[in-house]
Amino acid sequence: MGLRGKLKKDKLIFDGAMGTMLQTMGLKVGELPESLNITSPEIVIGVHKKYIAAGADIITTNTFGANSYKLKDSGYSVKEIIAGAVENAKKSIGDRDLYIALDIGPIGELLEPMGTLSFEEAYDIFKEQVILGVENGVDLILIETMTDLYEAKAAVLAAKENSNLPVFCTMSFEEDKRTFTGCNPLSMVMTLQGLSVDALGVNCSLGPKELEPIINDILDISKIPVMVQANSGLPSIEGNETIYDICPEEYARYCVKFVEKGVRIIGGCCGTTDEYIKEIVKHIKDIRPGKTQARRLAGICSSTKPIIIDGIKVIGERINPTGKKSFKEALVKGDIEYILREAIDQVDAGAEILDVNVGLPEIDEASMMVRVVKEIQSILDTPLQIDSTDPKVIESGLRVINGKAIVNSVNGEDKSLESILPIVKKYGASVVGLTLDEKGIPETAEERFIIAEKIVKKALEYGISKEDIYIDCLTLTAAAQQEGVKETLKAITRVKEVLNVKTILGVSNVSFGLPNRELINKTFLAASLYAGLDLVIMNPLNKDMMDTIMASRVLWNEDKGAENYLKSYDNTKKEETIVANSLNSDRDLFEIIIKGLENEAKARTKSLLEIKEPLDIVNEYIVPALDFVGEQYEKGDIFLPQLIRSAETVK
Repeated sequence: MGLRGKLKKDKLIFDGAMGTMLQTMGLKVGELPESLNITSPEIVIGVHKKYIAAGADIITTNTFGANSYKLKDSGYSVKEIIAGAVENAKKSIGDRDLYIALDIGPIGELLEPMGTLSFEEAYDIFKEQVILGVENGVDLILIETMTDLYEAKAAVLAAKENSNLPVFCTMSFEEDKRTFTGCNPLSMVMTLQGLSVDALGVNCSLGPKELEPIINDILDISKIPVMVQANSGLPSIEGNETIYDICPEEYARYCVKFVEKGVRIIGGCCGTTDEYIKEIVKHIKDIRPGKTQARRLAGICSSTKPIIIDGIKVIGERINPTGKKSFKEALVKGDIEYILREAIDQVDAGAEILDVNVGLPEIDEASMMVRVVKEIQSILDTPLQIDSTDPKVIESGLRVINGKAIVNSVNGEDKSLESILPIVKKYGASVVGLTLDEKGIPETAEERFIIAEKIVKKALEYGISKEDIYIDCLTLTAAAQQEGVKETLKAITRVKEVLNVKTILGVSNVSFGLPNRELINKTFLAASLYAGLDLVIMNPLNKDMMDTIMASRVLWNEDKGAENYLKSYDNTKKEETIVANSLNSDRDLFEIIIKGLENEAKARTKSLLEIKEPLDIVNEYIVPALDFVGEQYEKGDIFLPQLIRSAETVK
């Protein structure tokens, strides 16, 4: 039986820590663990044999740091280290029916925007490791100890695109249920599950007791096998030795609990030895993994912010050059800060997701999409919707998304479905389906429903789940096609009730050509929400529209106790009316630093220098802004990318 087949039917036991064992068998302080594959293969083989004797099903190669970045000054190549490591694993296994996992750890350099390593460079580093692992005959790829979801995604794509092997990926969380870069369990599961890894989970950083709440969260939402490799408790230093506080038997008792809850893959990380694996085998050998009932969640995420579509959500529509002269000029000039200001203003006004459309004949749309996505991600934690019908542009955007996105859109034409749905599936995105085909937009709700039904059926055939499909029943103009407006509302209700998928709609087109457009728009919005609309593509800077959303959330029982509604209308906190096109050209330097707008910071500082002394600017704006950002980071309201962006802005 192959590894994937066994994983579906039973549990798997990994080995424990390689570094801990090597230290007990002669690894010198400062010595590169991977070098022992070449200089002292008998030591590495000895470690593997101890884990095999303890009962491990899977042996992990001694290649955790075997990448070109970490080995660049070592005198060893990635090729010889991986070849030696796999050979050592094979020798230790002999003819036993066991599996060899190629161990891939973090590169050792932060990816952009936190560091200098690009996503593409990270991908190439991982690609080299994967190809060498495949050439040398490993059975699976283990990507572990990741703290940056972006880096984990690069590694997973490298593994999936350059091998047909099973791919397991685990991340390391702190007790606050966040990784070092701010990733949370839900964002991890949404993203990695979407990328079609064979198993996901947690390793390192904490002991089993501290990891248990995180494991529970993952089991609650993961539809694929969950893997746990905890440390042997929490460490303390005694003399020159690191001591962990959980013994093998206690560790094994936690493993029993995890397996009973549904964890299918168990092993050990820092501090665990063959004695721990022996106890695990003894304790869980007769236990079948518990059945899990993962919640079927519709949602998308950035690396730090998941959005569950369990009610009305607002998608900001303003990052789109259609009919906007200034926006078009910004794209042609490469003025990304103009686009970032649009993004910030929409989020400040209440947008929960941002639609990103950079379609313009005069520019390279694919490369601009990559650039805009990366820049938005560097300052905001808001999930994104990639807006294009060009498969190349869509894939370019999805590839560099740090999280899970929506693709806007496919339609009922076979060409559209066949070219875009495979991309959506590959990157684990959600997708918008427009109820039109080669004949155009149907007049009746029933005809639109038929197209929606076709889109849903085709998406399911490609392996896209129902919760990742959003149907757009399309808004027609009341001035030209008045009878079609009611058909849109009827179609929304039919799609929701019969196809059981979420719905999405851009509403502002309904008023085109009519006076008092805002009145028409907000009335149609209210009617659409009553019909069952879930995602609204709109201008969040329009206060009347946002007020309609806020009131609807109260009436729909989504805003419990009307808490957010009351807070918004507290006279002591009430903000000035937000109007369309309110890009703030007069931001305070304090706010500019917090938002991370570098070019705007330069311009504002230059103007302030005409009326203030440099030291006054530092004391009145820069220091308070950095203090505020630091406080936000400490409270977990922002994360490392935003912290670094603000610091870079000050420079």
